[in-house]
Amino acid sequence: MDPKRSSYLAYADDGVSTCRRRTNAFRRLAVLLCLAASSAAYLGLSFYGTLNNRTETLPLDAPAILAQCASLQLQPGPPPDFYSRKQSDRFQPGTGPVLIRNATIWSGLSGGSDVFRGDVFLENGLIQGVSHTRYELGEGHSNVTILEANGVWLTPGVIDLHSHIGSGSSPKLQGADDDNSWKGPIVPWLRVVDALNTHDESYRHNVAGGVTTSLVLPGSLNAIGGQGIVIKLRPTQERSPTSMLLEPPFGLNGSQPDPGVPPRWGHMKHACGENPRNYQDTRMDTVWAVREAYATARTIKNAQDDYCSKALAGDWSAIKDQKFPENLQWQPLVDILRGRTKVQTHCYEALDLDNFVRISNEFQFPVAAFHHAHETYLVPKVLKRAYKNVPAVALFSTFARYKREAYRHSEFAPKILADEGIDVVMKSDHSAIVSRNLIHEAAIAHFYGLPESLALASVISTPAKILGLDHRIGFIKKGYDADVVLWDSHPLSLGATPTQVFIDGIQQLAHPHLAPKPAAHQYAPSSPDFSRETAEALEYEGLPPLEPKKHTGVVVFTNVSNYWTRAGADGTISDLFKPDASGAAQPERQGMVVASQGRVLCAERGNACASFLSSPEATTIDLQGGAIQPGLTTYGSSLGLADIAMEPSTGDGLVVDPLDPNQPPIFGPAGYIARAVDGLQFGTRNALLAYRSGVTLSVSAPSHTTWLSGLSVAFTPGASHRFARGALVRDVVAVHVTIGHGDPGPSVSTKIAALRRLLTERVEGDLGVWFGKVAKGEIPLVVNLGSADVIATLIALKKEVEEKTGSAIKLTVASASEAHLVADQLAEAGVGVIVNPVRSFPYTWDELRVLPGPPLSADSLIGHLIKHNMTVGLGPRGISAHSHPGQTDMAAWSARNLRFDAGQAALDAGPGVLDKEGAFALVSTNVERLLGMDRDPKEQDLVATVGGDLLDFEGKVVAVISPRQEAVDIFV
Repeated sequence: MDPKRSSYLAYADDGVSTCRRRTNAFRRLAVLLCLAASSAAYLGLSFYGTLNNRTETLPLDAPAILAQCASLQLQPGPPPDFYSRKQSDRFQPGTGPVLIRNATIWSGLSGGSDVFRGDVFLENGLIQGVSHTRYELGEGHSNVTILEANGVWLTPGVIDLHSHIGSGSSPKLQGADDDNSWKGPIVPWLRVVDALNTHDESYRHNVAGGVTTSLVLPGSLNAIGGQGIVIKLRPTQERSPTSMLLEPPFGLNGSQPDPGVPPRWGHMKHACGENPRNYQDTRMDTVWAVREAYATARTIKNAQDDYCSKALAGDWSAIKDQKFPENLQWQPLVDILRGRTKVQTHCYEALDLDNFVRISNEFQFPVAAFHHAHETYLVPKVLKRAYKNVPAVALFSTFARYKREAYRHSEFAPKILADEGIDVVMKSDHSAIVSRNLIHEAAIAHFYGLPESLALASVISTPAKILGLDHRIGFIKKGYDADVVLWDSHPLSLGATPTQVFIDGIQQLAHPHLAPKPAAHQYAPSSPDFSRETAEALEYEGLPPLEPKKHTGVVVFTNVSNYWTRAGADGTISDLFKPDASGAAQPERQGMVVASQGRVLCAERGNACASFLSSPEATTIDLQGGAIQPGLTTYGSSLGLADIAMEPSTGDGLVVDPLDPNQPPIFGPAGYIARAVDGLQFGTRNALLAYRSGVTLSVSAPSHTTWLSGLSVAFTPGASHRFARGALVRDVVAVHVTIGHGDPGPSVSTKIAALRRLLTERVEGDLGVWFGKVAKGEIPLVVNLGSADVIATLIALKKEVEEKTGSAIKLTVASASEAHLVADQLAEAGVGVIVNPVRSFPYTWDELRVLPGPPLSADSLIGHLIKHNMTVGLGPRGISAHSHPGQTDMAAWSARNLRFDAGQAALDAGPGVLDKEGAFALVSTNVERLLGMDRDPKEQDLVATVGGDLLDFEGKVVAVISPRQEAVDIFV
């Protein structure tokens, strides 16, 4: 930003503009004084008149006092001359004009329903023209960059209403982690701008997702955590945090906002519920602390109002020798009571929402938005009782059950709230959800029923409104900021990626890399019908029954478009209903698949299986052009080992570090190795939701905070208990360790030394037994890591061990964000990779050198590894890379989205690299092969979807055909 050119700020860069600013300021001051004088005249008073038979003397600073008092009545908004501006206050000199021709424009207007083909002209940091027909450039526009959009989608920039970019470090480093204050539960005087770090890898990654603006908030440790700030994500010539700010509500660098124009909106972070309990406060303590803080602010506000009423009435003797009542610490809360600062509240549960609404009414301040807000869909009437306006709700799509207050989350909440007329925003909480994936959050909300227009608005125009910035961002409209995004496909289609991003009219992608999408992706996907599930979410207060109905009789699936299955002896996945070279399958050639007791009896196109329809015991399910496909296999989460990740009483707990000298004596000097099967829990909601999303096999390793995890287990997520038929697939799958820089315990080299000894020398106890099996190639060793340097060390160790033992080690690396740097060496050593997340991100220093994929790089990590002829699997994305201990514990919720991750992986890899068969292999046969679980293709699970397949946003899972359970599990 170039703040010197803003009529909104008291900055100037030359004498003429300074004079103009001062002249305007004097004019506004004169108006304020006239208003004050009018008030005095109305009351029959005079600046030099008499009061109680005494002569009143006007103080020397009376004009300043009157101006300050009059300004208290001004409400935030754009200045009077804002809509006549010809140049943005953030205009960067040297930025040339751009004309985008022939785009499909989603303007954000008319409630998100305004879509048309047209042109958009960007100049001086603003949208200077929007045309439904060909836009004609006037004279003097000879040096215009013209972009031919060829009909692709153009939207306003994506806006993230809840981010910690810049204040929470990426990569995570102790010296730059300034997100939370530990000084107490009430700290409204803190400002996140004072922690905003410009040296954060997140900026370019998030711009690559179309994000142009973010509200950066303090963390949620404090009940009142401090003041947020709105920023634009582009780099600036000044390279400072100040130059990134958008309409800051306070003075900067010694220059104060003009009191004669409307103020700019501030934002204050609040938090309810569990997080403030870090101060060992109960909810009662927290609510009292908040009430006490607002009572203090109210006292100050009342004193200010009393002071100003006397000043405006000309009663100067009553305030003689008094200063305007100000308090630097508490003024931010006073501004909330004056309606000048928006309240952004982290609040999950019904009781906390009710508490905060009660506080808002007690102290009479509106709430802009409840964030996270997992139970808002259950209590819309509570929200509608809030003071003055109904708060918006800023949600995650499926990130849930990580702590108790998120347990009743519903993926149908956005639709339910929208149906109640409540503004819905999808937000990231970056980097919990990397903001680059924010449009993906909106797409998942759309999948679960949020209408297309509202889904797009939820990350564009609605957050602009909640920020109080809808006069300049969030819409494609003449006079608005030139923040627009060109997409390679409809923004709500799977894998939608910007081809260019403009912020303040400046192109942000110098050399965008494109991965062309199928033509069908130019249209919004058709959301499945989840009306029954939506109603059940409300009926059961967020905990609807998830268990499937088991059917051992005949089930006939009709109108099947695709039947992907492990067809060959080697388990290769093929589509048995694939149309011949003459073209797509015709409706009359739709297939039919018949199953009984979990096994397919007949699968043919046409009517070859129609005889089963006449059976009186047959259950028929019309897939409406949907598919039968392999069940998915997930690795990389704690699925089945905990119900609520952050509630110790709901999970197996943590293993003991074998390198810790304080080992329990019962295990002897050689220690022990934990088995996940011993702590396995069935019926967890994350497992059942994953099963309902096509995940039929989970491999989970023990939770750990050091290098050794233990022995993983393979189980069926939909099983009811350990003794149920087919529940346990394999008691022991592999040995798991995690090695990363900065992890708890001794050094990386110490952990490598421990591995070397365990693999090459005779060691007593369980450790020796199981690592001995690894050394003999009898069981895989799976290492979670990120750094290419650690990968290289393991490749060398593998070679060393094999030379000494004469046996080939089965080594798999997981997460492995930097694996592309040593892809040739991994391929030569026969080491496979289970990648997660699907789009790499530098969460820690070990992932600093990521391959982010289009539009930032030509290859995605998965595509690059496949091109090097490697066996590649894919795990769920979670909230971080799994290269450090404990990270898989927070990933169980995301196993349900593995289907979308696989579909996105295929699209990001680019045409010809990964077809649908290959995408299914990423999350089934490849994962199993890398974990040493090659299985009989006849024992595979199959998943039936209505309306589409698992790899798109249209298929809804309706059944699982399970040979090992000898049943068809039905969800309809």
